[in-house]
Amino acid sequence: MSYIDEYTKFIFLEDEPERADIIFLPGSDEGALAVRAAELWKAGYAPIILPSGKYAKWTGHFSGDPACETEWAYFHHILREQGVPDECILREEQATFTYENALRSREVTDAAGIQVKRALLCCQAYHARRAGLYYQVCFPEAEILACPVVTKGVSRDNWHRTEKGIDLVLTEMKHCGTQFGQILRESAGLFPSAENDHKNDHKKHNSNRTSGLYG
Repeated sequence: MSYIDEYTKFIFLEDEPERADIIFLPGSDEGALAVRAAELWKAGYAPIILPSGKYAKWTGHFSGDPACETEWAYFHHILREQGVPDECILREEQATFTYENALRSREVTDAAGIQVKRALLCCQAYHARRAGLYYQVCFPEAEILACPVVTKGVSRDNWHRTEKGIDLVLTEMKHCGTQFGQILRESAGLFPSAENDHKNDHKKHNSNRTSGLYG
């Protein structure tokens, strides 16, 4: 197996969909994600869909459909167009980066009394590994199955042939180290020393901005 195959296998996580309790839809301006979620819902894989998202933190506004002010509103509009009834769509409209999508989605399911044992995750293909890890952190008792959609023309077959694909995939690899390093340190009770507080805050701020940029 070549080094390209190793990168591809790690980043482009994809599972066969199975019957689940919920479909998660992390924020994005890619409407194809909502279409995929609606397809899974109509096929009977899960009874409810939880879109999550306000807008990317680094932009300060939703850059997709100008008729919608938030990622959630955009996804909700598409889901309704695809035939998903309102009562099957939950709401999370505050998250501004991927980890926050997962954190706030957990708040919504807990508040609704929904016990998630298995979930389907509709995300962008190049973002599947990192998004899946975030949701696994926030739903440790659940099985998270990635049901990705190819967006921006970047797929497991061609990512290494374009500048855009290489940049997106290698950025995802970097974030899987830097962002999850912080999560691991927090879970282990390892906190930065006082002299590094400012430096780490700056890194965390940049990390969050980039999380919004890449969905």
